[in-house]
Parts: sequence; structure tokens; C-alpha cells
Amino acid sequence: MSTKTRISGNSKKLAFVLAVVFILLGWQAAAWSLPDFLMPDVHTVMIRLWNEMQSENFRAALWGSLFRLGSGYGSAMLFGVGFGLVGAILFFFREVLKSAIIILQSIPSIAWVPLFLILMGFGNTPIIVVVAISAFFPAALSVMNATESVQQVHVSAARVMGASHWELVKRVYLPAVMPELITGAQLAFGNAWRALISCEMLIGFGKGLGRSLSYSGETADMVGVMTNILAIAIIAPLIDQLLLERLKHRVLRYQYV
Repeated sequence: MSTKTRISGNSKKLAFVLAVVFILLGWQAAAWSLPDFLMPDVHTVMIRLWNEMQSENFRAALWGSLFRLGSGYGSAMLFGVGFGLVGAILFFFREVLKSAIIILQSIPSIAWVPLFLILMGFGNTPIIVVVAISAFFPAALSVMNATESVQQVHVSAARVMGASHWELVKRVYLPAVMPELITGAQLAFGNAWRALISCEMLIGFGKGLGRSLSYSGETADMVGVMTNILAIAIIAPLIDQLLLERLKHRVLRYQYV
């Protein structure tokens, strides 16, 4: 019989710091072995990033990306959780939706860009839709898979007590799927963030971190390339740790006592 041990908060922080140090050391080692115009060192990029953060262009690019991310990710979570919970009480609908997701999620999110560009034209809308699609799949699947594990005795007991379909969803299914829902939300965020940067690089519309990265590559500005990569690598974990991880601890606090 095995027992699971949970890593303490301090150990998690130490592991995260060590991972960052390892990545930076690997980057610096590459900078030492390559010419400066091919791989700038960590110190140079850090200074460039700090200076960029003071500029209006960087802030405009950041807020542009966050707006598209929030719109697409928020829509995906709303529809993903909604469809997943509907599938809890409509079993045939759940199987149809799950089969459709399994088929469609095999298509890379970037492959949807030409389609939505033709349908919607240049602008924020095609980027937001692609971000929403990429985040919808893990959100909906996590909820639907979790609803299948809900004990039938709880559902039967609620029905005997006169619970309607809405009350079943609210009082039985939603509390039961919450752990998987939070995990699915984090997976969906990773998908949404990668899709956002890819779309911004490909479409090249407006201001965004992906567009800034693409422009630096087009002008052979390696310091700019690494600066944008560093910014992208910093912002995603910050959002995950400051928002999603805190939400997980708040919602599932009984598991962390």
C-alpha cells in the first residue's frame, strides 16, 4: 500500500527557482559559445527588457495580447464548462461532443488562422476565435470526463429528493468536477497562450508580443528576439501562479491543509 506525499510550498518555490537558474545557465552557456549577433547574453537581454518595459510600445503590445487572451480564454472557459455540464445530463450529447473534440483537437490551432482570416478579415476577431478554440477543447474534455466519474448514487439521491436538471448540475455535478475543472483551466490557459503568440506572429495585425517577436526576427534583431521570448516566458507563469494557482488553492483549499 503506497502513500502519496505532497511537496510543501517552500519546496515547490525552490524547485521553480532551480528550474529558472538551470534555463538561464543553459542560455548563458549558449551565448558564450556563439557570436553576440547570434546569441546575446542574459545580462544584455535583461537590460533591454527593462528598458522596453518603460516604453509605450511595449505596454501597448502587452495590453493588446492580454486583451485577446482574456477574450478568447474567457469565452472558451464559459462555453467549455457549459457544454461539459450539459453533457452530464444529456449522455448522447456528451458522446457526440467528445467525439467531435477528439477529432478537431488533432488540428493544430495555427491551422485555423487562414480559414478565419478569410471569413472574418484582419483584426482581433480571428485571433480571439483561434485562442478560444484552442482553450475550449481541454476545458470541455476535463469537465465531461469528470462528470462520468460522479457516483450514480448521488445523482439518484438528488432525483429522489426532487432535484431538477439545473439543480443536479448546480448541486451535484459542479462541485464534483471542480478539481478537474481547475486542472483543465490551467491546461486550457497554456493552449490559449501558445495559440495567441502563434497567431500574432502569423497574422501580424496590430500590437502584440507575438507581433513584436516576429518583427524582431524580420529585422535580424537577436537581442529583440530574445527580449520578446523572455517577456513571453515570464508573463505566462506569472498569470498561472498569481491567478489560476491561487484560484485552485482557494477552491480546493481542503486538499492543501
